[in-house]
Amino acid sequence: MNIKPLHDRVLIKPMEAEEKTASGIIIPDTAKEKPMKGEIVALGDGKQTDDGKLVPLTVKVGDKVLYGKYSGTEITIEGDEYLIMRESDVYAII
Repeated sequence: MNIKPLHDRVLIKPMEAEEKTASGIIIPDTAKEKPMKGEIVALGDGKQTDDGKLVPLTVKVGDKVLYGKYSGTEITIEGDEYLIMRESDVYAII
């Protein structure tokens, strides 16, 4: 894959949705929720301030992160689903 997000954007590979609950109940495909966890696969260079300085991103490639359920834009690259979003839409590193 040869893609590089611009500025403060990150490319995330969403983790698979849970197949069953903690108590062992199998979740059908129609009831699965969108995953809110993923892995960073590509980064931009960072955010540029008003005075021209470059602020590097906090996350790095390989980090597992939490993000909002409806955050980012879904894209397909070489048959795989990804999300591209601003670093500010990432809530936490796990």
